[in-house]
Amino acid sequence: MERLIKMNKIYTLLALLSVLGLVACSPEVGSEKWCSQLDAKAKGDWTMNEATDYTKHCLFK
Repeated sequence: MERLIKMNKIYTLLALLSVLGLVACSPEVGSEKWCSQLDAKAKGDWTMNEATDYTKHCLFK
């Protein structure tokens, strides 16, 4: 049982590190690269926050 708990902690740590690695690679909101990535993404897949930030940072610079 104790070994199972240790394995769960290890898997949880690995999952968190993986997510952190993916987030760290995202461009900064409002940067030219970020605007380009949203241009390539289908408008129907944008979140409300992405649409607001795109309008604020990419259209009205």
